[in-house]
Formats: sequence, C-alpha cells, structure tokens
Amino acid sequence: MVGSAVPSVTGIDADAVSAWLRAHDPAAQPPFQFELIAGGHSNLTYRVVDAAGTAYALRRPPLGHVLATAHDMGREHKIVSAMNATKVPVAPLVGLCTDNDVNGAPFYVMRFVDGVVIRNRETAVSLPVAVRTTASNTLIDTLADIHEVDVDAIGLGDLGRKDGYIARQLKRWRTQFHDSKTREIPEIDEVHERLSARIPDQQGSGIVHGDYRLDNCIFSTDGAVLAVLDWELCTLGDVLADLAQLLVYWGEPGDDAFALESPPSAEPGFSTRDQLVARYAARSDRDLSQLDYYMAFASWKVACILEGVYSRYMHGAMGDRADGQDLATFKRRVDYLASRAASIARAL
Repeated sequence: MVGSAVPSVTGIDADAVSAWLRAHDPAAQPPFQFELIAGGHSNLTYRVVDAAGTAYALRRPPLGHVLATAHDMGREHKIVSAMNATKVPVAPLVGLCTDNDVNGAPFYVMRFVDGVVIRNRETAVSLPVAVRTTASNTLIDTLADIHEVDVDAIGLGDLGRKDGYIARQLKRWRTQFHDSKTREIPEIDEVHERLSARIPDQQGSGIVHGDYRLDNCIFSTDGAVLAVLDWELCTLGDVLADLAQLLVYWGEPGDDAFALESPPSAEPGFSTRDQLVARYAARSDRDLSQLDYYMAFASWKVACILEGVYSRYMHGAMGDRADGQDLATFKRRVDYLASRAASIARAL
C-alpha cells in the first residue's frame, strides 16, 4: 500500500510517483503532497512532503518539451551524483527514474534542502547586512570550488568537449538568436564578429555550471551555501564564462534597472562586482586580465537567451505564463544587454 492517493498536480502522477518514492525510500511515509515550486523555461522542480513531514525535491522536464537532450534527467542526475563526492554542496540524491510509464517523463528525486533562496530584494532585506556579505563571499568561494573540481577523478571527464568552449558557444547562441529574433538587433552580429576574432586561449578546462547566480543557491541563515541548484546547463569548458555570467546578473546600486529585475545584490552588505572578482582571483590561479572579454561574451549570451524567451512570449508559446509580464520591459532588457556587450567589445 502506498497510502491514500492525493490529487495529481500538473506534471505529476501522484499515485505512480508515490509508489516509486516508497520503493526507493523505505522510510518514506505516504501519502505524499506535491507542490510545484519552480517552473517556467527550464526543468520543473516540485516539493514533495510525506506524512511524517520529510521533504524531497523532484525534478522533471518541462511539460510538452520537444528536445529531450535539452532536459536530460539522467545527465543532470549524473552531475549531481558526482558533485556529492566533492566539497561542492549539493542536495543528497534519492534516485533516478527513467521509466516514462511512471510519470510520462524521466525524473529524479533529492532530499529537500531547507534554507534561504535570495530571489528578490524582499528576501535580501530580511537578512542582516553581515549575512549578505557572508553570502557574497561564500557564493564566490563555492564557484571557485566548482571550477577546481578534477572532472576525471569524479567521473565527469566525458560530460562534454573540454576545448573550444567559447567558439562553440558563440556559434550556438548566434544561431539561436537568428532562429527566434523578433526584430533586428545589429549589435548581436557585431559583437559576435568582434568576439569570434579574438577568443582568448582557454586556461585549462573545468566544470562550467552554466547558470550560476545568487538565486540558484540555497543559503543558511548565516550566509553559508547549503546547496547549488539547477545543473541542467552544466558542461565542461572555459570556467571564466561562469564568473562573467554571475557578474552580468549581479546588480549594484546605480545600475540600469533593465539589467536585472529588482536585483537583491543591490542591497547594502552585498559585495560589489569588483569585490567578487578580487575574491575569485584570491581563490583561483587563473589569469583574469581578459575578464572584459568574458563580460562582453556573457552580456551578449544573456541577450540572446532573453530574446528567445521574449520571442516565445510574443508568439504565445508561453501560454498563461505571459499573464502579468511587462513585455516592453523584457524587450528593453535585451536591448540594454546587447548594447552593453557591444560597448565592452569595442573597447577590447
């Protein structure tokens, strides 16, 4: 018996998933309650709670996704499993289900890590100023730890090509932009040409998280990183791209509001971008003298990504998720980032 059935939520077959959970964690006590806590443009995350109050996190692909390779649960599970053997904090795993008959798509389950996710200014101001400073420092320290991982030693040496990362990324995102653009943005092609002509020599190869930022980590109440989330874009390559993308999302007082919606890092106590770079430099032996190149690249890449999301909203592909979205602001953010990338690239 798996206990009394509970109503399914979108994306979850409650009875089948409950049976799977009971089989993979004999200590679990049904019935289970399911709640979608993170969705949108990437993999979906659900909080699952059993009758005893034990909490789990379940990850599955977006509903109606087409490209299985873009939402590979087995690959993401493999990465998190491997990272559990390092000092990088990730959630403990319960198991992976590759049988589509259970829930219509593969999924994996982790123990739920209780903590603080700093998604907005409201959360940021609820933390003491000293905790914001500690969170800034541990965020950078954890990124340095990720970049220091010996991928071959933990079984991730075959996760992706180790060389030519920036060249592949430039090609990929330029193609994605032209496949989804809603209008002409001349800076996109200009920056692509400028960056393609002077790609820095890659300083070794490491794990590139792909979306490392403040709200993709869970923090303790004293500012320690308890778990790094959302490994779906993780690959191998030039790790300085990770640092630069974190800086693109990192807002400071006085920044253009279009760079990021209500950036929590603009609150007092959080480090400045220069301070983040200095701390990373103290932790890493990589040469940061060409960081401006990576800043141009990251600004350009995020502009390409956001244009694709904006296009899906404009064409109705996001359904009711478009409700309440200020699409004009969305568009201006893309334009701002493209202009910022061009400005940096022209000065290289």
